[in-house]
Amino acid sequence: MPGEIYTTLAGYGRGEYEEKRSLFIGQAVHVTTEEAAAAHLKRVRTEYHDARHHVYAYVLRGGAVCYSDDGEPQGSAGLPVLDCIRKADVEDACVVVTRYFGGILLGTGGLLRAYTKAAAASIAAAGIVSYDRFIEMELDCSYSDYQRVAFELGRAGALTDGVEYAESVRVRFAVLHSAADGLAARLSELCAGRRPEIVGERFDHS
Repeated sequence: MPGEIYTTLAGYGRGEYEEKRSLFIGQAVHVTTEEAAAAHLKRVRTEYHDARHHVYAYVLRGGAVCYSDDGEPQGSAGLPVLDCIRKADVEDACVVVTRYFGGILLGTGGLLRAYTKAAAASIAAAGIVSYDRFIEMELDCSYSDYQRVAFELGRAGALTDGVEYAESVRVRFAVLHSAADGLAARLSELCAGRRPEIVGERFDHS
């Protein structure tokens, strides 16, 4: 069962960090599939085709996690980038950090610090947004009941997705998961026992 809150990147973010003439360029994006993460990595590799390393990590909703050091010493690059994503507590996020070597070896500690700084800067630039879990419902009601139904929807903070007027009124709406059962019960009382039908769920702003 999905959680009540979905937190992810608000958009694209870019951040840089320089350490002993080595330049680290972080690029963070919102992705929802492994294919989208791979496409982001491919774009970065094409954009910075002359760079020595393109370290990346991603975390997807549902549990998929991946990272790569891309030739850097084990544990000095990909894992720090992944840790930045986890510390930001975001899902569906991919970060690629490109390194241009400046001629001076940084050592494991220096690499870890630099990749962390660039990744964190790109995540901060992308921004973080949280969505609440909503249950999507439909309800057929009479014209005489509709005004009371609309009042209950407003009182519950429901989002009205559409209203169709025919022989009866069909209302499509979404309500916070935590309030769904209570609202369904109140609407059933108003509509002579007719309960709204659950048609789906989504993450949205309250």
